[in-house]
Amino acid sequence: MHSVHPHLLRLSISQAPKYLTIFSHVSTTTTTTNTTTTFDTQLNAQSPTNHEHPESPAKAIPTQLSNCANLLELNQIFAHIIRTHFLQLYPAPFHWNSIIRSYTRLEAPNKALCVYISMSKAGVLPDCYTLPIILKAVSQAFATGFGRQLHSVAIRVGLEYNEYCESGFISLYCKAGDFRNAHELFDKNPDRKLGSWNAIIAGLSQGGRAKEAINMFLELRKSGFLPDDVTMVSVTSACGSLGDLNLALQLHKLVFQVKTFEKSDVLTLNSLIDMYGKCGKMDLAYNVFSRMDQRNVSSWTSMIVGYAMHGHVNEALEFFQCMRDAGVRPNHVTFVGVLSACVHGGTVQGGRYYFHMMKNAYGIMPQLQHYGCMVDLLGRAGLFNEAREMIEGMPMKANSVVWGSLMGACEKYGNVKMGEWAAKHLQELEPWNDGAYVVLSNIYSSRGLWKEAERVREVMKGRKLAKIPGYSLATSSN
Repeated sequence: MHSVHPHLLRLSISQAPKYLTIFSHVSTTTTTTNTTTTFDTQLNAQSPTNHEHPESPAKAIPTQLSNCANLLELNQIFAHIIRTHFLQLYPAPFHWNSIIRSYTRLEAPNKALCVYISMSKAGVLPDCYTLPIILKAVSQAFATGFGRQLHSVAIRVGLEYNEYCESGFISLYCKAGDFRNAHELFDKNPDRKLGSWNAIIAGLSQGGRAKEAINMFLELRKSGFLPDDVTMVSVTSACGSLGDLNLALQLHKLVFQVKTFEKSDVLTLNSLIDMYGKCGKMDLAYNVFSRMDQRNVSSWTSMIVGYAMHGHVNEALEFFQCMRDAGVRPNHVTFVGVLSACVHGGTVQGGRYYFHMMKNAYGIMPQLQHYGCMVDLLGRAGLFNEAREMIEGMPMKANSVVWGSLMGACEKYGNVKMGEWAAKHLQELEPWNDGAYVVLSNIYSSRGLWKEAERVREVMKGRKLAKIPGYSLATSSN
């Protein structure tokens, strides 16, 4: 490792995300006083001056951190660490890493980033374990700017091409949509490991670059690498996005070849179900599902979503009932599939039933996709007042998909008032998109409102809006 003065590695606090705050003071509430006091007593007895106690704080603290079940408990331990100056007595990166890892594990990435900043201010150099951990927190918090600063740190300490650091940075750049830097980092290392291949393939696949992901997979095989289950999950996902059945069949065979040297688990088989579902081959998806020794919620959900995607409404809903009968708890993705099936089937009563089931029976708070399905379902049925109430009652703002589906329904039924309302919001969201103007003009024309239709067309001409090739506003189908 290169010798670098610590102050060169400190991230600029002024450049860090504004939501980050340094843990300079951590307080505990009166409700946690007893717990904290007990913890303090235990660790004070384990101070470096007490040689009678068999376990030192250097061992007790990591144990306490790894056993944390919630953020309240973790904050208590961190408060004790600050008060007792533990990190000054034991400044090794290992202890900083344990704290960062615990916050990341409990999905508190902002706090994990704060701890890293404190580590940097203390002049403690990150090691090959620090950077992968903090990169995970960066991804959780979508703090890509912070991640770029970490890359410069990695270069300075000679960890840029460490297997786990390199794959972490590749994943981060792909997630940020910066595929150029991801490729550049990948290409620069002549001694790259399988983890880096997996990172670039997964990043391309998840970033909507399925063909590039498949090509990278072919390069991996030409380079003499044997893919593992992580590789195959990403590749089958890319194949599903392409809908290439011939490729899907080849990949299916390869999955079982991989199984001979890397045990294929439920995740890999779920990816096959998802792949066949996207290719429209639900019979092959069911073959994989029926032969699985173990299934989880994703196994069932992939089948339900696959059936719903291709309009097999009864099969999707029957599969959902079988899932519940098997005692498998559905998640929010499951209900997206179920509600999508209701949209395809035009079953308004069923949609209402499952929407309320999600909230009341399973305690799952509806997300934008669920509201979108309900607005689409109600709009297709011509229930515009209920659709409007649904939109106005959403805890989040509607996106262009929601407004677009409502406008499509307005075009179908010639609903001028609701169409104008939806078009106004859609134009605010996407002023560059002429889809709203086109559909609104069609609505006016269908009602014989020629002056209004002409006015909309004049607005389009005046703003010099040009339709983007391959992009159109989604409209409801009959």
